[in-house]
Amino acid sequence: MDATPASEQKIGYVIGGSLQEGLAIRLTVPPQRIQEGAFVVTESEDYLFYGLVTDLRLTAANERFADEQLHERFTPALAGMLQEQALHTTITVHPMLMVERGPEPGTAAYEQFWAEVQAGLREEPHPKPVKTIPSHLAQARLASEGDINEIFRGDFVIGYTREQKHPVRLNLEKFVRRSAGVFGATGTGKSFLTRILLAGLIHHNAAATLIFDMHNEYAYDDINPEANQRIPGLRPKFGSKIFVVGLGKNAFIRGHRPDLDLQISEQDIEPEDILLLSRTLNLRETTANTLHALASSFGRGWLTAFRKMRVGATEEIVDENGRTKRVPAPDSVAAWALEVGVNIMAAEGLHNKLRRVFDRPYLVEEAATEGVQQIIDALENGRHVVLSFGEFDKELDYLLVSNLLTRKIREHWVKRTDAYRSGKRRDKPVPLVVVIEEAHKLLSREMAVQTTFSTIAREMRKYFVTLLIIDQRPSQIHDEVMSQLGTRISGWLGDENDIQAVLSGLAGRSQLRGMLAHLQPTEEVLLLGWSVPMPLPVRSRRYNDGFWQELLGKEAFSTGADPFGALGFGEAEK
Repeated sequence: MDATPASEQKIGYVIGGSLQEGLAIRLTVPPQRIQEGAFVVTESEDYLFYGLVTDLRLTAANERFADEQLHERFTPALAGMLQEQALHTTITVHPMLMVERGPEPGTAAYEQFWAEVQAGLREEPHPKPVKTIPSHLAQARLASEGDINEIFRGDFVIGYTREQKHPVRLNLEKFVRRSAGVFGATGTGKSFLTRILLAGLIHHNAAATLIFDMHNEYAYDDINPEANQRIPGLRPKFGSKIFVVGLGKNAFIRGHRPDLDLQISEQDIEPEDILLLSRTLNLRETTANTLHALASSFGRGWLTAFRKMRVGATEEIVDENGRTKRVPAPDSVAAWALEVGVNIMAAEGLHNKLRRVFDRPYLVEEAATEGVQQIIDALENGRHVVLSFGEFDKELDYLLVSNLLTRKIREHWVKRTDAYRSGKRRDKPVPLVVVIEEAHKLLSREMAVQTTFSTIAREMRKYFVTLLIIDQRPSQIHDEVMSQLGTRISGWLGDENDIQAVLSGLAGRSQLRGMLAHLQPTEEVLLLGWSVPMPLPVRSRRYNDGFWQELLGKEAFSTGADPFGALGFGEAEK
């Protein structure tokens, strides 16, 4: 519990309100001590009511006194008395949770109350959705650290309350059970907050993670160009827990060689992977029919066969009448199209547009190693894979590779889960979190129906796979995907449509909108959804050496200490 005496935490008392519109609480402290979004506890009889401040209003017993310069007309003593009696501030608190605290400690009723709880005759007190309201004149106070711990029961500190700097904990086990999102306008610190979350998931072994690192930010140390400070990467902190994959042969990530060079075999590409690129490659509506015909003709080798075909290649033949005529060459696109009954112009047009895919250096006819399988094996063993795209930072690369890998992983986790549930395997699948940046490129209204990511958001929770999406424009993400996000952590958003998207599907949206719109541009975030019992604006932790010392222990950073030794890694794993 907070060491501050309860009497010093009192901020006012209830003077009115309703369950729907919120409680009206008259402040007995200066209004500058209370912010919108402050966590307030109201004590009434045997119950505690937990809520958030949604509005502050200056009121007066008589409007005349609010319009007078009291200190100019009266003596200081009289002016102070009039101001105290006639002018005050009222806050609106939206109640969200309530808990039965029982009778006053030390009384016979208190002893009997807890005896009934221990005997199973009475439900053990725990926070539950508010169904009633406190009485008139009930005392209100800012939440203590004990109150925060009672509500936010978790193993990882995500931030601190803004007024009293009490730690707010996130239940990571609950967090990974459903998909989640991190949102905020550009420059609000989404990437830093994501690093903090990932460090917590890795340190507490809450789930395996697959991180699609489009900008090469997560694996190794980086430099913040604005502050000219070093940004710690995950690999130096967690050692072999992190499996770094570089896209393409002989990849270098921030001057480091990855654990695996990922090359993708052409036979791993399926027609649906190409359809995902419809907007990027400007494909036509006839593309699906052409791709289906290719797959029917050549099976898994359809992409290799199509790549080797020539566009416009012809040869001369002599017909039965002895006349020479020019026809499509046997290895041409046109010859294949004629054979299977596909429109020649559509087939040749598709071949021309797929040259951007054919030319990808990481896409080979047959990869030397089973890179995709190595990634799946690492994830299944509880390791954390960071796929850095290196120099391949185009939208085409991100869409093609991320969707292909996720499709393969989805298929594997479905089979793995079915084997567990049918009794063929005793060990439960490792929970997996797939982390994607620039999520609107994969989950827009146009793309969501085609990608594996939308399937994960909708259906894969029962197969132990969830998403963690990071984006600055949540309004561009498909509504159906947004509705599946259990937890949302949002920084400041300047666009009204983005604010509405983050709050969609949540109760009390009108009250939460003001909190989200009034966050500080950096460091402050609003916690919402499944893994937090109630919404709460917090000041997020700083991603610096202090964070790592708190997470991993100071001994890991002391002079001469082995930073991996504290984590239990052997010499061969460093």
